Amino acid sequence: MMNLVLIGMNHKTAPLDLRERLSISCEEAVHPLREIMKIPKLDGVIYLSTCNRVEVLAQTTHPRETVERLQAFILRHGNLSREELVRCLYVCEDEDAVRHLFRVTSSLDSLVMGEPQIVGQVKEAYRQAVENGTTGIILNKIMHYAFRVAKRVRTETGLAANAVSVSFAAVELAKKIFGDLKGKTVLLIGAGEMSELAARHLVNYGADRILIANRTPARAQQMAEEFHGRAVALEQIEETLREVDIVVSSTGAPGYVITAGMVAAALRRRKNRLLFLVDIAVPRDIDPAAGAIENVFLYNIDNLQGIVDENVRGRMQEAQKAEALVNEEVFRFTRWYNTLAVVPTIVSLKERADGVVRGELDRSSAWMQHLTQEDRNNIEILAGSIVNKILHDPIICLKEESQDYAAIPYVAALRRLFKLEEE
Repeated sequence: MMNLVLIGMNHKTAPLDLRERLSISCEEAVHPLREIMKIPKLDGVIYLSTCNRVEVLAQTTHPRETVERLQAFILRHGNLSREELVRCLYVCEDEDAVRHLFRVTSSLDSLVMGEPQIVGQVKEAYRQAVENGTTGIILNKIMHYAFRVAKRVRTETGLAANAVSVSFAAVELAKKIFGDLKGKTVLLIGAGEMSELAARHLVNYGADRILIANRTPARAQQMAEEFHGRAVALEQIEETLREVDIVVSSTGAPGYVITAGMVAAALRRRKNRLLFLVDIAVPRDIDPAAGAIENVFLYNIDNLQGIVDENVRGRMQEAQKAEALVNEEVFRFTRWYNTLAVVPTIVSLKERADGVVRGELDRSSAWMQHLTQEDRNNIEILAGSIVNKILHDPIICLKEESQDYAAIPYVAALRRLFKLEEE
């Protein structure tokens, strides 16, 4: 057993409003890692929170007790009911936990399969864990394997070819609504990575003007210059709604950036021209009530699933190749982990052999006094070499057997034969 547990919820198991609650609750002054590490008998933990998932990977000596305490943590912080927790939460252990992490990092478990953002989000989660001192040898190794398999999937399969993201899915939806994006004016609220991706796709598909509103005006201006657009103040959003055709909002605001009243007022001033609103933020930026207004099309992350499914169908063959790579790396990690069980025995065996060599050399020191220092050194090297050659095959055999969970009887025999159990 690896003593690993992974607990979480994602876009497949939990609706948007539930993920919102958990996302908001975790934006507190004290990082969730610090509170999670207060759980007894934890050897390490990594906490991942994105728009589409919240997951905790933990190494523990008491898996069942740890799962119960992590469930209590999520129940409390997400203000969930017991029924919601049971319905939406999944738990993976040991090899299944490793496989799940590898699939997540490789974007096989993403809302948009093949999207590149998730590996950066996992790296950020790992960085925070390292900074908070919540990783160790095992979790560090797991993460290195995860990043390696993500790279292999990206370079050895076509899963990420013409990679899409939630932003791209939103642009695809805009194309279906308007037919053509040429001459359209776009307002991007938020100037983060998601908005930048949306801007890039929109420009590629012919959008005429890009307006950017952001909490930090300097960043909005920088992005506006990059896309030959114009920065607007957040306070001007209501007024700006009158002149735009498409709004893509992705901020970290705790409340609505666009209310139903703002949309209704804009529609009256724009002679009821179609207004396409895409809310890809968690928590949501746009009041859901705005979607009920005539000539307004409002979509959130969960609404994009249809477009995402079309993309996924076209990638299933490449996904199968990616799954094979994930399974290969899970096998490699498991094989590495299993060798850890025999390492103490190998170390003890070598130490016992070295002790025998040193003892015999000490007892032979009297008759070796007439030898030169060089000759004495050569004898020590020869003795050590003989011992290493004798132990080489047993050690190799022990490592090979450990890869298939078959090393236990060999370990027991070696420890008894060489009296290593006394140590």
